[in-house]
Amino acid sequence: MTTDAFQRNRDNFCYRHPDRQSFVLCQRCGRTVCPECQTQAPVGVICPECLRDQQKAQSPAQQKAERRWSRTRAVTGADTRPIVTYTIIGITTFAYLLTLIPGAGQIIENALLFFAPALYPELSGTFQPWRLLTGSLVHSGIWHLGLNMLALWMIGRSLEPLLGRVRFVTLYLLSALGGSVAVTLLSFGTPVVGASGAIFGLFGALLVIGRHIGANVASIAIILGINLVIGFLPGANVSWQAHVGGLVVGALVAFIFTRTRSPQQRITQIWLLSAVAVGLLLLLLIPTLFWF
Repeated sequence: MTTDAFQRNRDNFCYRHPDRQSFVLCQRCGRTVCPECQTQAPVGVICPECLRDQQKAQSPAQQKAERRWSRTRAVTGADTRPIVTYTIIGITTFAYLLTLIPGAGQIIENALLFFAPALYPELSGTFQPWRLLTGSLVHSGIWHLGLNMLALWMIGRSLEPLLGRVRFVTLYLLSALGGSVAVTLLSFGTPVVGASGAIFGLFGALLVIGRHIGANVASIAIILGINLVIGFLPGANVSWQAHVGGLVVGALVAFIFTRTRSPQQRITQIWLLSAVAVGLLLLLLIPTLFWF
């Protein structure tokens, strides 16, 4: 279901296919294009008309070199599958299977799970920063893995084509990082496993982007609220800190996406996303303030 404002705003839909929603803009003309109409450019994507204009402007030598050396550019029939979503699901499932190996599984899980003291050599004698992200790869059981991957599949197949693959993977990784940072600040000594922080980041992004384009996000807000409350129930045995951290960061990243959509704002978008990443890493210095 969508609102009237959403339907009236044609900027939310592909200019060649008015029934197809998209969040990706042509890097030359700035019009919205769906995955089928996108052609990969050196930076971003371009629409079919801009591609034709670009090819017409080439000299015969340039056209010959492009035909000989470049990959085939498909104007239609592009791969619209959420490849990043499937890849994350595959990698996460593979990591879980590794933890089932007799004798080695527990060692692998202990090496990947998120444990904040392992980030501080002063406390643990080791420095293992990879745990900030690899904690989202390991899960406590098949149901834990299945529910998280089901949520990722349900959200990713809609959100990834809307944002584009690079933005989607950036959103996922920053949300996972945000969940780990929140655990560090709010539950320092607790080992944490699971992709819930990143999944909540996707929920937060879907809520912000939905509101921005005028979609009806009531059902998303209800589902998000229920899952958020469950984390605070006694005996729930889930990390509400990771949920909150991922949610906040995911919503922030989505807000940046909605405010820097035009091709002219690409550098601004990169700088803002980099600032989010740096800011999260700087927050990890807070626990050191209380050691002395």
